[in-house]
Amino acid sequence: MRMLFVRVGLFAVLASLPLTASAQSADYVVSAAGWGAAQTQAVASAGGNVVFSHNEAGVALVRSTVPDFEARLRQSGAIEDMQEDTLARWVEPRVGGIIEGNFTNPPNNDRYFNRVQWAPQAIDAPAAWAEGCTGQGVRVAVLDGGIWNVHPDLAPNFDVARSASFVPGQPFNTDIGTFWHGTHVAGIIAAVDNIGNVNSGVIGIAPKATLIGVKVLHGGTGSFGAVMSGIVYAATPIAEGGAGADIINMSLGALIDKKDKESKGLLNAMKKAVQYATRRGVLVVSAAGNDAVDLQHTKLVSVPAESGSSIAVSATGPVGFAYGAANFDRPASYTNFGQSAINVSAPGGDFAYPTNELCTLPTTNGAPVTTACWVFDMVLSTNVGGWAWAAGTSMAAPAASAVAAIIKAKNPNISFGAWKNALAQTALDRGKPGNDPFHGKGWVNALNACRQ
Repeated sequence: MRMLFVRVGLFAVLASLPLTASAQSADYVVSAAGWGAAQTQAVASAGGNVVFSHNEAGVALVRSTVPDFEARLRQSGAIEDMQEDTLARWVEPRVGGIIEGNFTNPPNNDRYFNRVQWAPQAIDAPAAWAEGCTGQGVRVAVLDGGIWNVHPDLAPNFDVARSASFVPGQPFNTDIGTFWHGTHVAGIIAAVDNIGNVNSGVIGIAPKATLIGVKVLHGGTGSFGAVMSGIVYAATPIAEGGAGADIINMSLGALIDKKDKESKGLLNAMKKAVQYATRRGVLVVSAAGNDAVDLQHTKLVSVPAESGSSIAVSATGPVGFAYGAANFDRPASYTNFGQSAINVSAPGGDFAYPTNELCTLPTTNGAPVTTACWVFDMVLSTNVGGWAWAAGTSMAAPAASAVAAIIKAKNPNISFGAWKNALAQTALDRGKPGNDPFHGKGWVNALNACRQ
């Protein structure tokens, strides 16, 4: 196998731009108390058509070529709010080493990288597996970019039939570039424990959970309408045409001025989508964001992390793991924080190590890995064609989702409220006692979750 390493620029949340299907048409995110025949007829009468809608959630994505469509639909009195959909770049991690897999001659077991895959061990996942807690039977929808579902570490756990794309013209298992964000996120949750079987390199924190790919981004960019639609689809039971997810992981987000009247319609629709998932008993877990912003003392709101009952996850990571550092619960240099915003923290990795020298660490039973020392402080997971290191709250959210899956698998009939509380109650109290600005209610722990 061949490894490359690059140090790319830190993520940025870019200014949103109107999203138009063509020079003559525009998409709108619309919300109502409920979506039914009256709303659909109002859209048609105003000169538009419904692209996606959901009755119980009370949200829809509509399209029109009529210049004054928004004014006409508002005048109908059939809706609560609407806003032209926007295209934004969502939260991105920093990417480190990329390992290109040689799947014709792979490592001989999935613990091949366990000497450098510190995150599962930091939160006692191996101890949880030893007690039979693997997330088996729990369905986790990954709302993200494309997921390379044929990766041997992912394929056995993947529900292809219920995977879907809300990006026009792009299947759920496509993306661009050498780093596929969604593929990395999926592996953190449920890279399969295939020792002695398929032969791969990493293992997820909930290695028997079921993965569902819901594509809402392409190349790191997506619309509010796509994310909103993906949430509703994922949370809807299979019997009603949805994905039947128990957990929705969203390693994506944007910072929005909460006082910006222009964003009110988008914020309202996103909240309604998350609330719909909550009513269905689906846990929504979201990345808190990578801007080092105190969300409690700012006019900005992190969406969807602070939307409805979403669980906002901050990131931790060591500095100098290659030299023996074990400060895995250290708040990451980039993570958003805020006592009123963060629910829990989880391993997300870091890149704060100051120099660029090379380090070499052993694998379990194969050739050692050599890369820049700072790369080892990041989170190793699956990537298109192999594996990669990355750091961000994008990596922390799936770790928390996986721990939530362990709780659900052990307690399949647990109520939504008890489930959400259990994730916090089984977390380790870090930072100042009680609710901490960086850790929220605590740093997630798989073994405690297993014993809940």
